[in-house]
Amino acid sequence: MLNRIVIMGRLVRDPELRRTQSGTPVTSVRIAVDRDFKGQDGNKQADFFDVVAWRNTAEFVSKYFTKGRMAIVEGRLQSREWQDKDGNKRTSIEIVADNFYFGDSRRDGQGDGYGAPSYGSAPGYGGSPAESYTAPAGGGFAEIEEDGELPF
Repeated sequence: MLNRIVIMGRLVRDPELRRTQSGTPVTSVRIAVDRDFKGQDGNKQADFFDVVAWRNTAEFVSKYFTKGRMAIVEGRLQSREWQDKDGNKRTSIEIVADNFYFGDSRRDGQGDGYGAPSYGSAPGYGGSPAESYTAPAGGGFAEIEEDGELPF
C-alpha cells in the first residue's frame, strides 16, 4: 500500500507546539495551497490542509516557521474519528508530516534569513548547495582509466 503526499503552501497561522501527557512534542499547522486555476469570479482558489508534526519535526516547525511562511510538507494522509462536546461523531483528515522544508528563498543574504541552520533547508528550497561546493580545477571532469571495471 502507498500513502504519500507532498504539498507546498503557506502557513495560515503560527504553529501550535503542545506536549502529550508523556511529554512528546506535537505541532499543528494549517497550510493554504493555491490551485492551478482561478474560480468563475476570476480569483485564485486555495485548499486548506491541517498538518500534524511529531517529536523533532514538531520542534523544528514551531521554532523556524511562522504565519505566511512557505513550506513544503512530505507525509501521509490520516483520518481519525472523535466526538465533539455535544457527543456527535466527527471525522478529521490531516497530513502527518514526516519532513518539513523551507519553500521560500533566503532573505538578507545571511544564513537562511530566519535564524535556521543551513542544514535545515532542502537544496533548492532555501539552502544553496553552491555555498559548500567548490568545483574542481579543469572544469570538473576527470579521466577514468579503462580496465573493464566500473569505478563504483
